[in-house]
Amino acid sequence: MAYLPPDELLAMGFHKLGRNVQVSTRAVFYEPHLIELGDQVRIDDFCVISGRVTLGRNVLITVFCNVAGGQAGVSIGDFSGLAYGCHVFAQSEDFSGRYLNNSTLPRDLRWETKKPVHIGRHCNVGTHCVIVPGVTLADGTAVYAQSLVTKSTQPWSIYFGVPARRIKDRRKDMLELEKHYLQQEEASVETASSIQG
Repeated sequence: MAYLPPDELLAMGFHKLGRNVQVSTRAVFYEPHLIELGDQVRIDDFCVISGRVTLGRNVLITVFCNVAGGQAGVSIGDFSGLAYGCHVFAQSEDFSGRYLNNSTLPRDLRWETKKPVHIGRHCNVGTHCVIVPGVTLADGTAVYAQSLVTKSTQPWSIYFGVPARRIKDRRKDMLELEKHYLQQEEASVETASSIQG
C-alpha cells in the first residue's frame, strides 16, 4: 500500500491534519476542508471519506470503508477503528415511498434524515458493519462483524446482530496499555527533539 507524501496531504486542504498521518494513494476525500485528521491516523485503500468528519488520534480506517459525514457529521474518537468494508452514515434517504430517492433528483422531492454519528474512544467496529444516522457508540464499544447498528450503545459493551444487540461486557485492560503507549510516544518525541536541537 502506497501512502501520500506529507506535501500532498497538506495540499489537499484538510481542516486539520495531525502528525504522522498515513493516507493511501487510493483513498478518496470529498470536501477535505470539512475533514479533521488527528495524530497517527491511517486510512487505507479504496476508502471514501466525505462531508464533516473528525478523526481523533490513532484512528484506523481499513480497506473499502465509507464514512459519510454529510452536513450533520461523523466523529470517531481516539484509538478507534473501522474494519474492512464498514459504512457509517450521518445522512440517509427516506425509503418509505413518500418521496423520490437519489441524488440525481431535486431536493424538494426528496427527504433525508440528517443526524450526527459519534463513535467514542476505544471503539472497534467489525468488518461489513453499518452504522446509521443518529447513533452514538459509547466509549469502549465493540461491534462484531456484519452488524447493523441502529441504536446508541452502552459503554464497554460488545454488540452483534441485525439489528445489533448488547451481548456482553467488554474488558478495560486497554486503558492501561493506552497509558503505556502514550508514555513511550512522549519519550520518543523528547528524544527526537533533543537530537534535532
